[in-house]
Amino acid sequence: MAASKNQKTSSPTGPNIGRHASGCRICAHPQRREIEDDFIQWRSPAEIAREFGLRDRSSVYRHAHAFDLFQKRTRNLRAALERIIERVDETPVTAGAVIQAVNAYVRINAHGELIERSPVGLNDVFAQMTAGELDHYAKTGTLPPRFAQVMGATGAHGPGDNGEA
Repeated sequence: MAASKNQKTSSPTGPNIGRHASGCRICAHPQRREIEDDFIQWRSPAEIAREFGLRDRSSVYRHAHAFDLFQKRTRNLRAALERIIERVDETPVTAGAVIQAVNAYVRINAHGELIERSPVGLNDVFAQMTAGELDHYAKTGTLPPRFAQVMGATGAHGPGDNGEA
C-alpha cells in the first residue's frame, strides 16, 4: 500500500540532509552554531526561534531531528537540571522539587550517564588494597584508579570538577 500525501515515510538511513538543508532557515543562518548549541543546552525552542528570527519552534525541532541533536541534548541532561537549580530564587518551586533536581544532578556523570552508586565502606576498600597501594594512599591521599568508579570519585567538590562539562 502506498503512503498518502499526509503520511510521513521514514528512511532507514535518516532524513535526506540535502533536501532538508535546501529549505531550512537554520542551515543557512549565520548563527547556526549558536542555535544548535542553545538547543543542546536545553534552551526553549520557542525562545530560540524568537531570538534568532525563525518562523517558530517547529523549525528548531525539524532541524534538530535532521541532525540528530536530540541525542546530544539527552546526553546533556545535566544542563537542564542546572537551569532548574539556578532558577530556584526566580521561580515558585517546592523544596522537594529542588532536592530532586539536585539529587538527579549529582547522579549524572560528565557523559550524561545516570550512575547508581551503592554505599561502600572505606574499611572494605582498604581491605582490598595491597601494601604498596596502602603506602601510596598514605603518602598522596589518592586511591588506586581501580577504586575511582566504585567510590564515585568526582573531584574535590562534586561532579564535573575534573574540567569536563
